[in-house]
Amino acid sequence: METIILKEDCVVLLDQTLLPERLEYVECRDVESLAEAIMSLRVRGAPALGVAGAFGLALAAMHSKGVGRREVLSDLEAACARLKSTRPTAVNLFTAVKVVMDAARASDDPRAAAVDAAKRVFEEDVSMNKRLEKIGAELFDDGDVVLTHCNAGSLATSGRGSALGVIKEAARQGKNLTVFADETRPLLQGARLTSFEMVDAKIPVTVITDSMAGFVMKNRGVSKVIVGADRIALNGDTANKIGTYGLAILAKAHDIPFYVAAPTSTIDSQSRSGGDIEIEFRSRGEIEFFNNVRIVPREADVLNPAFDVTPAEFISGIITEKGVFYAPFDFGL
Repeated sequence: METIILKEDCVVLLDQTLLPERLEYVECRDVESLAEAIMSLRVRGAPALGVAGAFGLALAAMHSKGVGRREVLSDLEAACARLKSTRPTAVNLFTAVKVVMDAARASDDPRAAAVDAAKRVFEEDVSMNKRLEKIGAELFDDGDVVLTHCNAGSLATSGRGSALGVIKEAARQGKNLTVFADETRPLLQGARLTSFEMVDAKIPVTVITDSMAGFVMKNRGVSKVIVGADRIALNGDTANKIGTYGLAILAKAHDIPFYVAAPTSTIDSQSRSGGDIEIEFRSRGEIEFFNNVRIVPREADVLNPAFDVTPAEFISGIITEKGVFYAPFDFGL
């Protein structure tokens, strides 16, 4: 499943806001349209956002009218600032644009260097998640009942997947897994996207509301919980889609292993703990309306954090392409 593609004159995205009803691609022909696609969640998922940021700089380089090195770099700097302003929590976005900008600044031909570096970001994301899948699959057994939250599959990466990639790889190895997918309010990435991927992979999936997770753990034999991540601090504290923290507490209470799966590009060397992670707050309209019908009175206040931070003490292991890390977490960064 191709999530994001770099062409000669545009970046092509699978529009995730239309799934599962329609599978359509949109073309972003400038940095502003790509920034809008990121902010509106047409593309989402930390690894995919990293690639989108890198491709956005490649797009800026290809379309730059600068006639000299300095002018091209100026255009790239402006594009970089715009892309970094879109979503604050997913560290992959910031890491990827830095990689591309560093390559451009170090080159006599920043235009070509930016495009080449962006392509490498994409290829490395695919490679990292391929390795991560195989490492993580070893933790799963035939017959496991797996609970997951939000979407950390092909749609959230360059096409492989982190948490769902592990599930798919385990299934490819012949392990019979059953999946429960939290719907993941308010934008239903679990109901719309994770179930879509599981059906496509022919893995049995049952969608539940977020508030049903404790019931399902107690009464439906959940044996593993696995989620993705948007930013991991050096001590193992992990930011992921809102609701992950509560799920980790429930898993601890029911003595169920709780795994995080993410490439090492999601580990933030500048965040010592979860307290250093900036949490994105989104518009109240995402909660006020459901299917374009108002469900919250106008007079009521609305709080809409997009992420929460799960303390490391609730995480059984963090699965990366370099292996599985256990507490006390030492990523060697």
